[in-house]
Amino acid sequence: MVGKENLRTEDLNLCFEKLMMLVGGDGMDVGAKGVKMDGGVIAGWKDIPMELLLQIVSLVDDRTVIVASGVCRGWRDAICFGLIHLSLSWCKKNMNNLVLSLAPKFGKLQNLILRQDKPQLSDHAVETIASYCHDLQVLDLSKSFKLSDLSLYALAHGCHDLKRLNISGCTAFSDTALAYLASYCRKLKFLNLCGCVKAASDTALQAIGQYCNHLQSVNLGWCENVTDVGVMSLAYGCPDLRTLDLCGCVLITDAMPTSQITPYSWPS
Repeated sequence: MVGKENLRTEDLNLCFEKLMMLVGGDGMDVGAKGVKMDGGVIAGWKDIPMELLLQIVSLVDDRTVIVASGVCRGWRDAICFGLIHLSLSWCKKNMNNLVLSLAPKFGKLQNLILRQDKPQLSDHAVETIASYCHDLQVLDLSKSFKLSDLSLYALAHGCHDLKRLNISGCTAFSDTALAYLASYCRKLKFLNLCGCVKAASDTALQAIGQYCNHLQSVNLGWCENVTDVGVMSLAYGCPDLRTLDLCGCVLITDAMPTSQITPYSWPS
């Protein structure tokens, strides 16, 4: 786990020198005693103004951002308030614990990438994201094989502003949970359901067509239960739809009677 306990003063001083060289490339006067600015001289990492810190953070990788957020309370507050993009796809072992630790701090996130090679995330992690990151617009949970419907229900209640959602390879999700998500996350424009065989049913697509009228792109690759009924529900309900991936959808035919299309309604 990356954290404050792993930081030493000499490490911070070295990081400061490197960061100041980076900032110095923008025309600032970097001298032996520090960086000269209009407000004075920055002689050490504690002297960095919050505005400059956020500019620096935007130039470094996400792992460094996490380390920087553990330096002191001032840095933590500034980064937590200003950070809107974060990717943890580089984390191969402790992503779940990292999400549980960071989500309550980074409540202003709009873009969160949690793509995994091996499944790490639990429903508890996604529920924590939904509880704190209400401004999320982009979320990538691809290959999260451990997640259940609880995650979709949590996102439905906590992340209404989602515009891009990638749950490709999440094979445990049901069509009931996906339909429920669609009824709450009505701003979706890009939806990746590739390999979501259980979730991507005609029932779920009818709900998506009814509620997610802004959709522009849907990936239904290898969703073997999708038929013409579901596809036509998307076509009629999503006038902005431009891209529809039906690779591996073996039940799709060349034509179907439109009389089979009915609006989705919740069971009584």
